[in-house]
Amino acid sequence: MHLGLIGGIGVAGTVAYYQRLTATIAAKSKPLELTIAHADVSTLIANTLGDNRNEQAAIYARLIDRLKAAGCDCAAITSLGGHFCYEETAALSALPLVSAIKPLDAYFMEKSLDTIGMLGTKVVLESRMFGQLARTRTVVPEADLSLVGQTYMDMARVNHCNDDQRAFFFEHGRQMIDSQGAKAVVLAGTDLGLAFDGFDPGYPVVDALDVHVDLLSRLVMGEVSLS
Repeated sequence: MHLGLIGGIGVAGTVAYYQRLTATIAAKSKPLELTIAHADVSTLIANTLGDNRNEQAAIYARLIDRLKAAGCDCAAITSLGGHFCYEETAALSALPLVSAIKPLDAYFMEKSLDTIGMLGTKVVLESRMFGQLARTRTVVPEADLSLVGQTYMDMARVNHCNDDQRAFFFEHGRQMIDSQGAKAVVLAGTDLGLAFDGFDPGYPVVDALDVHVDLLSRLVMGEVSLS
């Protein structure tokens, strides 16, 4: 299966997808057919903040047309925040879309994680991942979600996490574990690896990107089919 990714939103998340997909497929001694179409992160951020779903979906649809022309069999959006217009995009898409959010429900149930703390953009937190988690109880930081989201956006824009930002995310994750009953914290933003990769915050963390990559890898390998 030839996989198409909408990347660039942001760059760090796209690089992580590419690195993890190639490593997973190479470990199974299989070839990887992959094409990435670049989207603009600043445009995505502006459309997300303005809830301009149809406008962003139209942008995605044009990129998916390019992926189809390149021979891709399916497409995926490499940003959880970028899923704010998932249904609108699916309605326009020339290819099947593989959600990064819907597989999380099954993963959390399999791991007996009935309550999950979330870190990510303001819209992801306020919408509890756009209502796409049907079976998992979610909690969000008790702090101002605008501040949490802005801290995430500031990090994503420059493709770098400084020490203060890392401490900010770690502390709010800890608060959800200690005070709100979260069994783990899900990195509900693909750029949060900038803060967490290579560091131990002292509590269980689930990277939503890894769950998505696992599904995409199994699709490429023919272990599961598009539904």
